[in-house]
Amino acid sequence: MAFCIHNTLTRAVEELHPAEAGHVRMYTCGPTVYNFAHIGNFRAYLFEDLLRRHLKFRGFRVTQVMNLTDVDDKTIRSSREQGLPLKEFTKKYIEAFFADLKTLRVEPAEQYPAATDHVPEMITLIQTLLDKGVAYKSDDGSIYFSIAKFPAYGKLAHLDLSGLRSGARVAQDEYEKESAADFALWKAWDEQDGDVAWDAPWGRGRPGWHIECSAMGMKYLGPSFDLHTGGVDNIFPHHEDEIAQSEAATGQPFVKYWMHCAHLVVDGKKMSKSLGNFFTLRDLLGKGYSGREIRYELLATHYRQSLNFTFESLDAARAALSRLDEFGDRLRLIAGGAPAGASLPAWAQQALDAFTAALDDDLNISAALAALFDMITAGNRAMNEQALAAAGAAAVLGLLQRFDGVLGVLQPEQQQADGEAQALLGQRQAARQAKNWPESDRIRDELKQRGWVIQDTPQGPKLKKL
Repeated sequence: MAFCIHNTLTRAVEELHPAEAGHVRMYTCGPTVYNFAHIGNFRAYLFEDLLRRHLKFRGFRVTQVMNLTDVDDKTIRSSREQGLPLKEFTKKYIEAFFADLKTLRVEPAEQYPAATDHVPEMITLIQTLLDKGVAYKSDDGSIYFSIAKFPAYGKLAHLDLSGLRSGARVAQDEYEKESAADFALWKAWDEQDGDVAWDAPWGRGRPGWHIECSAMGMKYLGPSFDLHTGGVDNIFPHHEDEIAQSEAATGQPFVKYWMHCAHLVVDGKKMSKSLGNFFTLRDLLGKGYSGREIRYELLATHYRQSLNFTFESLDAARAALSRLDEFGDRLRLIAGGAPAGASLPAWAQQALDAFTAALDDDLNISAALAALFDMITAGNRAMNEQALAAAGAAAVLGLLQRFDGVLGVLQPEQQQADGEAQALLGQRQAARQAKNWPESDRIRDELKQRGWVIQDTPQGPKLKKL
């Protein structure tokens, strides 16, 4: 079977054929580190994590680069407002970002280049564009890309440039589609930049946002690579400008496949602080939800569909994971220490085939999860009928591990009971051995009040977090 994805460039679903057989080189737009990332940002990062994991599941080697935008309009403005040097200001949010990725079980990329560490590469790329006549210096010393010199401009966003006013410029890093114009590659220093500046052959200043990703992407993945991802808000201007400056510099196609995920909304409304529906990962953790539950919620909607985040759906994610945990517990009880059987039960093999086919179809996560839960229904039926032997149960546990390599949600949170809870468990065992059933029941109820349930296993009673 082929792995097919929706290519924003062609607006069509296509088979993925990397330039190097068996090896996918992909660039994912990372965070602008001026604040804590919010759940809309993480929706994009989790879509990209699912893509990466499924590529590996299908046998591809993946080289992924995710940039850290630590110099742009927002980071400079925010660092100056707080009276901190840029590097000191962004360090806090970079560390928080990596902590959040770990909480959400996102696999690390191979490279996390920071923009401030790659300014020499950006200067070299800008000089190439100046030498080729597709960039020019403005009166204030800034360098702009001339979109009139790149006839293919607008091919990703499918822009109609017939009414474009020649020579119009836009200096901001982010702007609306109606503002299609020559964009800044290099911004000449002014007092708003404070001490954030580098020396270049054409004068002192700093890079624009768009040139950063082109320079870093080509440094680590080459002048032409397979796959570039991001949110739909990146299509224009950011990714459109990346294509223009990269292809104008190299004369080669920049990226073959582009994938973009849709927006996240909260209770059907755009997330905003003014509406009180703006959430960072830390906000949700503070409300008692786990990273695993949040990951499931952000993954469970197809990446090209708008995700309507609600606390009811987050509670439903918790219930779904509880059902998965119970299934795994039942399998472990039957499997004991048995080695996995040579083959899967028929219902598990059907689930594997359906799961793989669903994700091969442009990451159809809804169908993939349906295959997983159909397997749980069939497996529970087999266990109820005592039709699953230990070797078969062990084989299904192995399949769950394979599924978790893609989903990253099946492994329960590792929560250790505190010393008091463990002591109570020991006291309950002593009460049971003495056939003191009232005391055993009392301790069981106390443990439940503390948030623990007792599970009997072949290795003895264990505590599991409610």
